[in-house]
Amino acid sequence: MNRSGEPILIWGAGAIGGVLGAYLQRAGQDVLLVDVAGDHVEAMNRDGLAIEGPVEAFRQSVRACTPAQVEGRFRRTVLAVKAHHTEAALDMLAPHVAEDGFVVSAQNGLNETVIAKRLGAARTMGCFVNFGADWQAPGRILYGNRAAMALGELDGAATPRLMEMHELFRLVEPQAVMTDNIWGYLWGKLAYGALLFATALTHDSMADALARETHLSVFDTLGSEVMSLARAEGVAPLGFNGFDPAAFSGAPGSEAARRSVAAMAEHNRHTAKTHSGIWRDLAVRKRQTEVDAQVLPLVAIGVRHGIATPALSRLVELVHDLEAGRREQSLATLDEMLPACA
Repeated sequence: MNRSGEPILIWGAGAIGGVLGAYLQRAGQDVLLVDVAGDHVEAMNRDGLAIEGPVEAFRQSVRACTPAQVEGRFRRTVLAVKAHHTEAALDMLAPHVAEDGFVVSAQNGLNETVIAKRLGAARTMGCFVNFGADWQAPGRILYGNRAAMALGELDGAATPRLMEMHELFRLVEPQAVMTDNIWGYLWGKLAYGALLFATALTHDSMADALARETHLSVFDTLGSEVMSLARAEGVAPLGFNGFDPAAFSGAPGSEAARRSVAAMAEHNRHTAKTHSGIWRDLAVRKRQTEVDAQVLPLVAIGVRHGIATPALSRLVELVHDLEAGRREQSLATLDEMLPACA
């Protein structure tokens, strides 16, 4: 049953959660935005949430609070925190999930497994989001470009609640899809995300880094390693926004991989979000990235299956060096990936 009058809890009002919350509230949904940043919450309550172009620019009145201020239980919750904050968010969020409630993971990585372990698979819904957005300042979110979005139950079932959430997400992205293979989208995003981590080793834009012929082997090898892990896990990855899983499933250095990397570069040339959130974490916000929650688990999956992942392992090491200040973002740092991708 679609009980659209019920409030929707969005836990994490940054780039992704902020865009979702503003659009849903503007469409007449009752939304409560939750964020740990008190100044962001204060700005949203005082001035509304400003969504800045180029996709669309508007200011939306919203309700917002910090985790300690949340009251009651909610049937529909969207979790939109950084992947490495999932466990801590669930500690605070779990008491507010209704008995018949569920959590939609609008995050990067395989956080659905973390949520399902804590709350149960039946209370977890998968979600894939690829639109570009950045938190700019308290009460301000840049919505840089539209891109693929998908929702699906973990077991592939077509349920009433999935249909309900799909209709809600279409208020944000009209082309959002309802899928019976959400794991395919999530694994595709893992490969795409690994490439974006590599672009963040430099100060180049995503498009410029992906277009560098001298580093094609880096992007090819990272994509191929993730696709080999997906096959070992029994997942059929899906493509989106230039990423073609088949292009990274054959011999290295294929023309198909070259075309796919070029297509991803082209996709990222048409956005106001020129650099990844990973780059922004390192260069602007000076904080830990999601590498330990997104890429490091892939290395562990490789160990479990006996599959070598030298490129992914080296990528983790280099991002750790950047986080700790042992290296600087530069083409020289990206060059350090080349020996692992020969």
